[in-house]
Amino acid sequence: MDLGLKGRKAIVSAASRGLGLAAARSLAREGVSLTMNARSADALEKAAADIRSDFGVEVTTVAADFNSAEGRKEILDAAGDVDILVNNPGVRQVPTPYAQISAEDWRYWMETHFLSSLEMITAVAPGMQARKFGRIVNMSVSFIKFPQVGFAHSHAARLALSGAVAAMVRELMPDNVTINTVCPGLFDTDALHTNLHGHAKRGNTTYEAIVENRLSTCPAGRFADPSECGDLIAFLCSAQSGFMSGQNIVNDGGVYQGLF
Repeated sequence: MDLGLKGRKAIVSAASRGLGLAAARSLAREGVSLTMNARSADALEKAAADIRSDFGVEVTTVAADFNSAEGRKEILDAAGDVDILVNNPGVRQVPTPYAQISAEDWRYWMETHFLSSLEMITAVAPGMQARKFGRIVNMSVSFIKFPQVGFAHSHAARLALSGAVAAMVRELMPDNVTINTVCPGLFDTDALHTNLHGHAKRGNTTYEAIVENRLSTCPAGRFADPSECGDLIAFLCSAQSGFMSGQNIVNDGGVYQGLF
């Protein structure tokens, strides 16, 4: 399926592995040139080289911290005018009882999961409006619909972003600029397995037992493949998806996408 994206330009953050890399690859397959960002230069360059080889698109790399003002400026300066923005903070957190979340913790997670992405949106949206095309996708997590104990700080920041863009997009849609939030469930990534090992250690159980438990919650009985998320993001960035905007899209087990 031709998504009509050939020749477009995109920024994808945390793009050296996992769902960020999957998004970059799905966009590149459609002929989109990329500015890829990650903190690890070695992993980023390897991912970019593979994409150039596989899809023949132009790829610019920026090894910088997306969650710092300096890093975001470096990404924006390198990318120039873009048609597509995939905000993926790429920061993991461990469960923290709400009583142990400090004021500094709350501010940190608001900066990480809300203000960082908001700053990127406000930087690129005016140009998208002027060119009458823009697609913005924010990477979140399915837990904002199904809250988990110990993640109040993360949930609050992610929900703040969803609420803000749901209002902002009403001003952007007349200029053919959309914003959607993708809320992945359990995808077969290194980050997932690192988290599952952590859960096993904290719960004094085995990794295998945790995997079995998590798989029992997946409708498909399997962890989703990252490419499924990447392809969903590419579709949301297509010309055909202009009717969809301001939605939170939950992908659970690679089986369904629900809007809320």
